[in-house]
Amino acid sequence: MAMLLIIEDEAVLARNIARYFEKLGHTAEVAHDGPAGVEAARRVMPDVVIVDFQLPGLDGLEVIRALRTEVRCVMVTGHASVPVAIDAMKAGFMDLLTKPVALASLKAVVDRALAERSTRRALDYYQKKEADESSLEALAGESAPMRALRDLVRTMALSEPADRSPGAPILVLGETGAGRELVARACHYAGSRAAAPFIEINCAALPAQLIEGELFGHEKGAFTDAQARKIGLIEAADGGTLFLDEIGELDLSLQAKLLRVLENFRVRRLGALQDRQVNVRIICATNRDLDQLVEAGRFRSDLLYRLRVFQINIPPLRARGDDVLLLARRFLTQMAQRYGKPPPALDAAACDALRAHTWPGNVRELRNVIERAVLLNQGDTLGAGDLALGPRPAINQPASLSTPSSGAGGGSLEAVERQHLVQALEQAQWNVTRAARLLDISRDTLRYRIDKHGLQRPAGQAAVD
Repeated sequence: MAMLLIIEDEAVLARNIARYFEKLGHTAEVAHDGPAGVEAARRVMPDVVIVDFQLPGLDGLEVIRALRTEVRCVMVTGHASVPVAIDAMKAGFMDLLTKPVALASLKAVVDRALAERSTRRALDYYQKKEADESSLEALAGESAPMRALRDLVRTMALSEPADRSPGAPILVLGETGAGRELVARACHYAGSRAAAPFIEINCAALPAQLIEGELFGHEKGAFTDAQARKIGLIEAADGGTLFLDEIGELDLSLQAKLLRVLENFRVRRLGALQDRQVNVRIICATNRDLDQLVEAGRFRSDLLYRLRVFQINIPPLRARGDDVLLLARRFLTQMAQRYGKPPPALDAAACDALRAHTWPGNVRELRNVIERAVLLNQGDTLGAGDLALGPRPAINQPASLSTPSSGAGGGSLEAVERQHLVQALEQAQWNVTRAARLLDISRDTLRYRIDKHGLQRPAGQAAVD
């Protein structure tokens, strides 16, 4: 139920309105002049104020002007006119009702005000929660690489042009699971665009023709199914940030259009005749080697040069020292709270196992490992065995997929890894999904390793994802 304030100089009417809403379960406070109403509003912090236009001391418009930043107001007047309505609108009123006012009509207006207040508060809560979870502090870690990363993100977030023109693009590079989206959000929420929209799209998630429609929008009738005008994401992010994840997967034709946007920050909806100016900061991210994609003719070199105005390289988890323990304990607390269990402690063996693991899936893999351990754990401590980070049991390993020796014929660690990948791919007949399952890694990680080592399937053999 809500707190209502009725500011009305007619005592009988004020009392009747208060009793009506009290019978509905609300709490009502009454004031009979303008100054008393302003003082009461600041004392009881009402959810809605019902205020008469003609009041002693201060009229209704002056009261609304004094309260407009604090509370929603409904004006009731016996002298409705166009000038009064215009003045009330300028003062910030929500609804204007004329006397004699039906209590049912007044209830409908108050109910709408309360519903809008509830929606606004929920939106404010989630926006604050998103901002808190996307702040620089969310880039957790005390290692030197992470401290340097936070400093770099802070610098880039604040690097907005003095003339309020669009900020330079940012390119975020990092392995799968390293936190590219988190870095992009931190760049947005740590800067002057924090109150504006942050809009993201995964360039690998949709076909090229659908991504074009999402990015640029279209006019009604632009094509057969275009029944209404649609605003593109670039326009929707005006004043804020557009995050393009997996930019390496963007179709070449769309790369050319994106380059044009980055050059003049003008967009044209499909079927439109005129461009629209936008002020948007574009952040792109990928786990691919864009230089290799340029050499292969799959990424435009001029777009890469434009994106590299600012570049952020996210350190992999294996290069962050004891940050893995800090993150593991944070995830333990979060997961235990999520599943209603007391957070277990990590014993010495578990800490050693966390440090020794190479974390090909980075922070995402760590979070998943901790979640599984919390779900299965029945005690108050986690040991190395509870984390299940060791090699898979031999019964699950194909006989022909043996671990290559690191002896005389093994060569460097890079050569050993390459040989192991080739064995898995050959065993799976170059089916990437099956090979990733044999290696017990994600498909994205395997594709990254294939590109890293320059592996190519044998001639005549079709690759299967």
